[in-house]
This record gives sequence, C-alpha cells and structure tokens, in this order.
Amino acid sequence: MQWPFLGTEALAAGVVTRYQLATRHDALFRNVYVPKGQAVTPVDKAVGAWLWSGRRATVAGLSAAALHGTKWIDATLPAELNQPSRHKTGNILLHNDTLTDDEICLARGIPTTTPARTAFDLGRRKGVTTAVVRLDALRQATRLRADDVEAIADRHRGARGIVQLRQALVLSDAGAESPQETRTRLVLTAAGMRPTHTQIEVYDHHDFVARIDMGYPRWKVGVEYDGPQHWTDPRVRDRDLERRARLAALGWRIVHVNAEMLRYRRAVIVGRTEAALADARRT
Repeated sequence: MQWPFLGTEALAAGVVTRYQLATRHDALFRNVYVPKGQAVTPVDKAVGAWLWSGRRATVAGLSAAALHGTKWIDATLPAELNQPSRHKTGNILLHNDTLTDDEICLARGIPTTTPARTAFDLGRRKGVTTAVVRLDALRQATRLRADDVEAIADRHRGARGIVQLRQALVLSDAGAESPQETRTRLVLTAAGMRPTHTQIEVYDHHDFVARIDMGYPRWKVGVEYDGPQHWTDPRVRDRDLERRARLAALGWRIVHVNAEMLRYRRAVIVGRTEAALADARRT
C-alpha cells in the first residue's frame, strides 16, 4: 500500500483493520498514516499534509520545494499548505495567500506552487543567507531562472520581504550543489571576491579531470568545500589525491574549505583565495 494514506479510506477499502492501523502504523497527521517506525521525508510530509486537507489545499513553501525535488530540507520542519481557511494545526504551517492560476502547477500529481512562486515565498523569509541557500537548492533542482522569480516579484510589489528577495536572487546561483557550497560562495562574495563560475569542468585535452565547485577559470583558481567523507573515507581520500595531482599538473590552484573553517575561520578562506589569485596573476 502506498503511503502516506488516509486511515478512513484504507479502512473503507478493507486494506487494513483497525487493529493493524493502530499497531502497525504511526499517525503523521490526523487520519494520515505511515508504517510504524518509518523515517518520514519532507516529501512524505508534503503528501501527507495535502491528504490531511482533504486534497483541497495547494502545497507551498518548503513542502512545495520538496515536491519539486529540492534537497537538503530539514525533515523536522512542519509541512506547509496554502488554503483559504482559518483552521489551525500545530504540525502543519498554513498560509492564506491569493495564488493566481499561473502560480500553481502539478508536482507528483498534487497542486503545488510553481518553482517561481515557491522561490518568491522562500526568498522573502527572514535571513538572507538561509534564503540564498534555499533559492540555490530550488534552482539546482528545477533549473529555475532568476528572471522567472523577478516576474512574480513585479506582480506583487510591496509584499513583505521583497527587498530581501531581490538581494537573495542577485546572490543566488543554480550551480551550488550543497548548502555548504552556497555559504562558501557567500563568504567570498562578502569579501568582494564572488567566484565568476560554479561547477567548473576541467579537461586534459578531451579527458575529463574534475569538476570544481567554484572559482575563477581565467586564473585557474578553484575553491572547493570538502565534506567529512573527503577525510574519513580512504577511497575518497585516495581519489582526491590523484585528482589534486592532475589539477596541479594543469596549473590549477585549489583552495580547500571544511566545516570548521566555514564556521569559525572565514578570514582564512578569504586570505587563501586572495593569495592563490595573487600568485596566479604574477605567473
């Protein structure tokens, strides 16, 4: 049986008994169930919330982003719906925004705010860094263009958070493949050194060598965020050593960033990138 599902529908169809519903399933929302002990994803929450609404609401916000394929959404955050109702619930965030027909589409067969409208909503929420992280992830998943979001913003002039949205759009980049990459790029941007390119593919003649997170191809300087697997997994570490050697042989200087640097030593990231660029310009 597909899940999440409505308990009343499953009982009426004879798919489960009341005993099985109570002992083998957990209630995700009122009358919405998933298998007991199942790890619930943001997509599961989005589908479950829509079922809870009686299939009448439009999925919005982070739940819409999840249905559009966005990664790195915190599964502990509430599901989000847009519906013309004052009904309140503690574990679903309800919005009552007026949506035009072209701001709604079907995602996984469910009425959902379009990627552009979803970006418009997420980009206006407090915190420009978080907004850029979410816009980057949505653009990565959907290939949404900033112009599409600007068109929605022009339609809703005066909406709360519109100034931040426009700032976040300027700072966003569809090439970011993780929140850490976004934050690394923002550190460099704040220092006046925004990388000119993201996801830079490097070839040795026709032989693919590497794809660098971000950088400055003109000077052959790259910046990469290294997750913990780069240090703890021997196979990844060995592959990295070969990759670094090949990039160095082609004249690339790579600045490596880790979580500790990104959190506590941002000046080091900027300083090392400045030094790499200065060195490249001298040669």
